[in-house]
Amino acid sequence: MAETKTAVTASEKTTTTTTTTATDVAKQAGSGKPAKGSADAKKVGLVGLIAIVISAMVGGGIYDLPQNMAASASAGSQIVAWVITGIGIWFIANTFRVLAQAKPDLKNGIYTYAERGFGKFVGFLISYGYWICNCFALVAYGVLIMSTMDYFFPGVFGSGNNWPSVIGASLITWLMLFLALRGAKSGAFLNVIGTIGKIVPVLVFIVLILTIFQFGMFMDAFWGVAKDGHALAFNFGDVMNQVSGTMLVTLWLFIGIEGAVVVSGEAKSQNDVSKATTIGYLVILAIYVLVSLLPLGVYSQTEIAGMSDPSMAVIMQQKFGDWGAVMVNVGVIISVLSSWLVWMLMLGQMPLFAARDGIFPKRFTEQNKKGAPSFSLLWTTIVIQALLILCHFTSGNAWNTMISITSVMAMPCYLICCLFLWKIAVKEPWPKGIRFSKTNALVTGVVGTIFSLYLVYAAGLNYLMIAAFVYAVGIPLFIIGRRQAGQKGSVLSLFTTVEKVLCVIVIVLGIVGIIYSISSGVFTA
Repeated sequence: MAETKTAVTASEKTTTTTTTTATDVAKQAGSGKPAKGSADAKKVGLVGLIAIVISAMVGGGIYDLPQNMAASASAGSQIVAWVITGIGIWFIANTFRVLAQAKPDLKNGIYTYAERGFGKFVGFLISYGYWICNCFALVAYGVLIMSTMDYFFPGVFGSGNNWPSVIGASLITWLMLFLALRGAKSGAFLNVIGTIGKIVPVLVFIVLILTIFQFGMFMDAFWGVAKDGHALAFNFGDVMNQVSGTMLVTLWLFIGIEGAVVVSGEAKSQNDVSKATTIGYLVILAIYVLVSLLPLGVYSQTEIAGMSDPSMAVIMQQKFGDWGAVMVNVGVIISVLSSWLVWMLMLGQMPLFAARDGIFPKRFTEQNKKGAPSFSLLWTTIVIQALLILCHFTSGNAWNTMISITSVMAMPCYLICCLFLWKIAVKEPWPKGIRFSKTNALVTGVVGTIFSLYLVYAAGLNYLMIAAFVYAVGIPLFIIGRRQAGQKGSVLSLFTTVEKVLCVIVIVLGIVGIIYSISSGVFTA
């Protein structure tokens, strides 16, 4: 959710949710007050767009990045992981940039690309999947904020998924519903504060760690440590296993890279959208790399891997005193709360537009007097509430489990967009007058698809099985939506032949997924 899956952050995230609500929040977060009397002055400039991209990606996740990366990879393997991630995520980001210009009429989100390219059922799976995956992201926010609160109330909230944490996160969830129902403008000021609150502690952390960084320690056990404690030499298979273990973390951090495209219709220049995506991406990539690697010049990989959430606060407290931990923990709380609201506002839009297109039940189109999608927001909150309770029964690190499920659920969304770009580049006449060539589009689609498939491979069976079950549970929503849209006949008539096969596959995998998840101990009684 990066955040801003901020922290997530919604952090926190074109195409995904091109909506008036998301636009209003983003504009106010990044563009400042426009001069009156000028239509162009009300548009978002380059600096504002860059701020939106950065705000969308940077969130609570960055505060636990040292531990999340060290849990799977050594310094050398992390560098390889960042190179692979940097290249792969760029092609996914470029997919959104190209599609925004090649298909400017498709403005209702990621699922529109899926529906136009591969049919209504695939469109439903993507709209539903993106909605639910970000509900998991908000649950991750809840885990992070409650585990952070444990610093101020030792022993009360633990790792963020005990019953006091569930109650605390639930109260925040329903408060966010109340604020979201008031419309986009109610979250603007909080988002501005959140953007500042999330960036300042990170920059302070980087500068201070640089002052105590030891290159010799960084190079020690550069490729990892064996079980007997001796440093490992470079081994391609071992390094790639470590890299695979980091992929869900890095994908989580970059959810939201499409932030500038979300408000592309409000930009002063479409060239600024492209520039902002590039600049914001490079800046954030550099920050992520520094935050994950610099601590390895101060601590061993094993020491960092064993730190509690958020690990950045642990490092600051041990090396610079209590003030450092307070700064980071306060930054986490501010960042999570601001991103949480932004993502609540944005998430309410996905079922709204899907319902308008007849692939979600009609009631999801309901809006209140403020223009907020009231029914959609209510059910978003109910889903988050149910997941918060379920989170209590997860085994192991609840934060890692939630961000991993979020990343796995997001992968089909990005994969379908890359496949759609690939498809139109091969089969359709290429539009004239846009800055991207057909060859550029084809290469972007192909490489983005390969990287997305690699992420599926890297995800591991546990989280893929959970994702399969979650997708299967949502199929009745599609059936109701198609019925209410006026499609008659038997249930089977709602699906094409190919969709029937896909539906059966999803259901079978869903059944296997829940059995596997319970038997493998992902959830405990």
